[in-house]
Amino acid sequence: MQVATSQSSAILNRFGLLHPKIIDLSLGRIATLLQKLGDPHLKLPPVIHIAGTNGKGSTLAYLRAIYEAAGLRVHTSTSPHLVTFHERIVLAGKQISEEDLCTLLEEVEAINAGAQITYFEITQAAAFLAYSRIDADILLLETGLGGRFDATNILPNPTLCVVTPVSIDHQAFLGDTVEKIAFQKAGIMKPGAPCVIAPQVLPAFDVLTRHAGKVGTPLITNFAITDQDDDGFDIHIDGVRTRLPAPALPGRHQYVNAMVAAVAARHAGIKAANGTDIDFETIATGLQNAKWPARLQRLKQGPLIDLLPDNAELFVDGGHNIAAAEVIANWLAHSRPARQTVAVMGMLDNRDPVAFLRPLAPYISGLGAVAIPGEHQAHPPQTLCDAATTLNIPATACSSATHAIETLRDTFPEARRFLILGSLYLAGNILAENS
Repeated sequence: MQVATSQSSAILNRFGLLHPKIIDLSLGRIATLLQKLGDPHLKLPPVIHIAGTNGKGSTLAYLRAIYEAAGLRVHTSTSPHLVTFHERIVLAGKQISEEDLCTLLEEVEAINAGAQITYFEITQAAAFLAYSRIDADILLLETGLGGRFDATNILPNPTLCVVTPVSIDHQAFLGDTVEKIAFQKAGIMKPGAPCVIAPQVLPAFDVLTRHAGKVGTPLITNFAITDQDDDGFDIHIDGVRTRLPAPALPGRHQYVNAMVAAVAARHAGIKAANGTDIDFETIATGLQNAKWPARLQRLKQGPLIDLLPDNAELFVDGGHNIAAAEVIANWLAHSRPARQTVAVMGMLDNRDPVAFLRPLAPYISGLGAVAIPGEHQAHPPQTLCDAATTLNIPATACSSATHAIETLRDTFPEARRFLILGSLYLAGNILAENS
């Protein structure tokens, strides 16, 4: 687990010792702590609560950009972070400062007084406290894991909920079928609070709609992309067809995330700073301005860039499950110009590297396998090589990303697209050193 540097890292490291398990899904511990803190989660601006397997962060990034284009002050709550913990707590558009983070964490630590609580629960309680103290027009709240027993779900009254596409991930905690995982995601639904449901596989959609009916959640599902190309896409929302520009983040899968964000912005009831409804012009501006690192992000500087052959490009993506691999594969299949692609891969040992690589195999000429720096719960490079070999991908175990880039460059002299993938933790390490 990456944590912030400096004084805040020492506090965060102590938080990691407060519970014997890294993940122990429950709402009881955070409820107790929040009560001691004066129930800050009941003193928040309007909240959009976002759950799902893939696309949560991108959808949140689009929503943030839309609301900021509307002149609003936006809090965001995301996890995990890539480089520093400060990324998780954005207050009215700015990452929390080191000084303010330390003060906040020490206050919560003192009030918790050593009680057993997970790292995510205590830091989420701290985040709620921060959001309650700074004025904003909206809080965009991303779940950590699942939804039903996720610490963010202590929130009783969201303005709107969003469920992005559901697929298989975190089976040890959420269940081993799409239906079981969808049931956990559906737990964020609250009576009377509308919920935008992204396009889903049918088993997930059935679970989500049935649960909405049980709890009295109005569903928003009447939208679709009716046409799309490299320049933009047509969406049909509530009987209106509108053309929107291609979103800032690469990949056709981002059109779906952008559409879901547009629908959420139209239905949340949050007005622009001038008092008007969020219009499609504002949405278009937001989609083009959104930023979300490690989602097919092209790196432009850093020591790894200096190793590339002329006219080559380097992308980093934190996707780590099968659905993420499928969208990366789709991006590679439709990328123009077509270029020979090689990959650097690191992966946590709770992931199946063969399943992840299978959709990518037709598009990757070679792979450099690396350990994830600082992560003892990661597959050894040779394990990743063995997985690649079963799919007929030539692979080499490498000592670092630098070694992998050099090896791939020399082994595949025609390669002009280099892709680093398999783990958000690896992506964060790469961005810390190359951005």
